[in-house]
Amino acid sequence: MEYRSIEITKNFDTNAFKDVVKGYMMESGIGGTGISFVMTDTQIINESFIENLNNLLNTGEIPNLMAPEDHDAIQNGVRPIATQKKIVETTDNINSLFTARVRENLHICLCMSPVGDTLRIRCRQFPSLVNCCTLDWFSRWPEEALLFVSREFLKDLPDVDEEVREGLA
Repeated sequence: MEYRSIEITKNFDTNAFKDVVKGYMMESGIGGTGISFVMTDTQIINESFIENLNNLLNTGEIPNLMAPEDHDAIQNGVRPIATQKKIVETTDNINSLFTARVRENLHICLCMSPVGDTLRIRCRQFPSLVNCCTLDWFSRWPEEALLFVSREFLKDLPDVDEEVREGLA
């Protein structure tokens, strides 16, 4: 998968966010490119970003995102894939195939801090963050555990003094 993220600039707004997501959807739905879209809570400058991602996670599309020329590009881009898969080439079937390919190839990784109320409020407001995602909770490791793991990995290094090995750990 290709790693993708957004860079927040002074003029970055909801429309710019939608354009970025639309590009990722086109790339993954038509081109079949595997994309991991990583977004942290510091990049969420407007709650509409989460609302759009909630819709994308839930249905595989964002309402009113695609313009008529985008629909034409989808039809023309996905039609050969539908033919190859022996799917009847109706507009609905091609749109369904596009949505299925987006859901299969575009993976959204949201990185949010559990400190404070923000994550809890967002999960309540946007249920797809819970229902359509896999939640991984990462807790700080104790220093003793980190040292033990690093020492185990470094113990088999040849020609390294114990003092150097301990410093690396």
